[in-house]
Amino acid sequence: MSDSKKDKNKLDWFLLGRVIRLAAPYRAVFALAGILAIVLAPLSTARPYLIQVMVDNHIFQNDIPGLTRLAIIVMGLVVLESVLRYVFNYSAGWLGQSVIRDLRVRVFRHITSLRLAYFDRTAIGTATTRTINDIETINTVFSEGMITILADLLAIVVVLGLMFYTSWQLTLICLTTAPLMVIASYIFKEKVKVSYQKVRTQIQRMNAYLQERISGIKVIQIFNAERTEKEKFRTINREYTQANLDAILYYAVFYPVVDIIAAMSLGLLVWWGAKNVLTGEGITLGALVAFPIYLNMLFRPIRVLADKFNTLQMGLVAAERVFGVLDQTDRVENNGSFAPERVEGKVEFDHVWFAYNNDEYVLKDVDFSIQPGETLAIVGSTGSGKTTIISLLNRFYDIQQGAIKVDGTDIREYELLALRRRIAIVLQDVFLFSGTVLENITLRDDRITRDKVEEAARMIGAHEFILKLPGGYDFKVMERGATLSMGQRQLISFVRALVFNPDILILDEATSSVDPETESVIQFAIETLIAKRTSIIIAHRLSTIRHANNILVLEKGKAVEFGSHEALLKTENGRYRELYEMQFLVAEESDS
Repeated sequence: MSDSKKDKNKLDWFLLGRVIRLAAPYRAVFALAGILAIVLAPLSTARPYLIQVMVDNHIFQNDIPGLTRLAIIVMGLVVLESVLRYVFNYSAGWLGQSVIRDLRVRVFRHITSLRLAYFDRTAIGTATTRTINDIETINTVFSEGMITILADLLAIVVVLGLMFYTSWQLTLICLTTAPLMVIASYIFKEKVKVSYQKVRTQIQRMNAYLQERISGIKVIQIFNAERTEKEKFRTINREYTQANLDAILYYAVFYPVVDIIAAMSLGLLVWWGAKNVLTGEGITLGALVAFPIYLNMLFRPIRVLADKFNTLQMGLVAAERVFGVLDQTDRVENNGSFAPERVEGKVEFDHVWFAYNNDEYVLKDVDFSIQPGETLAIVGSTGSGKTTIISLLNRFYDIQQGAIKVDGTDIREYELLALRRRIAIVLQDVFLFSGTVLENITLRDDRITRDKVEEAARMIGAHEFILKLPGGYDFKVMERGATLSMGQRQLISFVRALVFNPDILILDEATSSVDPETESVIQFAIETLIAKRTSIIIAHRLSTIRHANNILVLEKGKAVEFGSHEALLKTENGRYRELYEMQFLVAEESDS
C-alpha cells in the first residue's frame, strides 16, 4: 500500500512539473506572481505588529506625534498591500487564462491529427469534456492553487514567527487547538477530493449523453423514445446533483467547525492573556490587542488551504486526463516528403491486408489497380469492406500488410497534406457546419474565391438552387445542414469537391438517399466531377455504375471479382451477376 501511495505522489509531482512547464512562455509573469507571494507574506503581518507598538509605546506614553506617524505608516501599508494584492491576483489569473488558451489550441490541433480509430472508441462528449471542462480546471492550478498555496504557507510561517517573537506563551496557548484543526482539515480534504472526482466523472458522463442524444434527436422522436431518454437523463442529472451536494455538505460542516476551533483559541487567548496582563507577568496590553489579529491571519489561510489543496489536486487530475489525450500516439505518422503539385491518378492496391482490431482482418489480400482517368465502382454487401478501402487510400488508417500506391509511389512516402489535397470524397451522409453556404464550400480556405465557387456551382448545376436560398451563397446553414434537403446538401458537397480540384475523386453512396428528380441533377454533377479524373464510386444501386470502366466486387473483405459491367454479367454464378439480378427483380416487383 505504501509503495502505491509513494508512486502516486511521484506521479503528482511529475504532473505538477509538467503543468508548470506550460507556463514557460509566460515565465516573467510567473516570476512576478511568485515574488509578490513572497513580499505579501511579511507585508500583511506588519500591521498587527505596528498596532502592538502603537499601544505599548505611544498610547500609554501619550506620544501623539509618534502615534500619528505610525498610523500614517499603517495606512500606507494597507494601500500598498491592496495594490500588490491586486497585481498578484490579476497576474495569477492572467497566467492561468493564457496557459489554458494555448493549451486549448494545442489539444484541438492534436485531436484533429489523430486517427479515426481514436474517435471510433471515444465518445464525442468525452473529447469535448477534455477540451473544455478539464482544461478550464487546469486554470485553477495557477489562479487558485499552486501560487496562492505558496502565498498562504509563507503567510502562516511569518505569522507564527511574529507570534513566537511577541510572546511564546500566548502562541503556545493559541496552538493548543492546532491538532483539532489539522484533523478537521485532513478529513475535509479527503472527503471533498472524493466528491470532486465524482463530480468530474458525472459531468463527463452527462456531456457524452447529451452530445449523443442531441445528435440523434431525430431517431428519438421517430421511435417515440422521449420519455425513456428523459428518465435516463433524469437519473444522470440526479447523480450529478448528488455529487455536487456531497461537496456542499462537506463545506457546510467544515467552515463552522473551523470557526468553533478558532473561537476556542481566541477564548484561551483572552483568558490566559488578560490574566497575565493584570498580574504583569510578561504579557503587554499591545500583545493582547495584536494577538487576535494574528490569530485571524493564522486561521484564515489554514481554513482555505485544505480547499486550495483539493483545487490543486483536481487541477492535476484534469491535467492527467488532458495529457492523456496529448500523449495519444494513435496518429498517422507524417514521415513522407513526396509532395507533388498534381498526380496523374493511378491507384494500386498491392495485396493489402487490414484490420481495425488486431488480427480481425477487414480486408484480406485485396489486389487491384485503376489507371489515370478511369472510374472504378466498388460493390458488395454491407460489411464487405467498401468504405474501408477509401479510408485507407486517404491514410485515415494504416495497413498491416501490402502496399497502396498512387502513381507508383507508396502513399506512406507522400507528405500527408499533399496526398489528401489531391483526393476528394463525397460521402453519403454529408456533414455541413454552422455558417454560410460559401463557408461550407470553401471550408474557409482564403485561396478559394467566390467567383471560383460560383463557376464550380454552374458546372455542377447547383448555382440556380443556391441563388434561390435566402441570401444565396451567404445563406446561413444550420448545424449539420438541418434546414436543407438531402439532395441540396449533396449538391453543396459536390461543389465543395470540385472547387478543391482533386485528381482522385471518391463518391461513397452519393445518390442513395435522394429523390428521383434530384437524382438526375446529381447524376449530371457526378458526370461533371469524374470527367478526366480517376474516380472510385461505391454504390448499392448497380444501375448507376454501368459507365464505370471496371467494377470490383468485395465479399467478406476479399476481392472476388474484377472487370467491366458487361464482362461480369456474363460470368456464370458470379457474385456481381447475382447482385444485379436481385436488384433487377426487386425493381420489377416494385413497378408492378
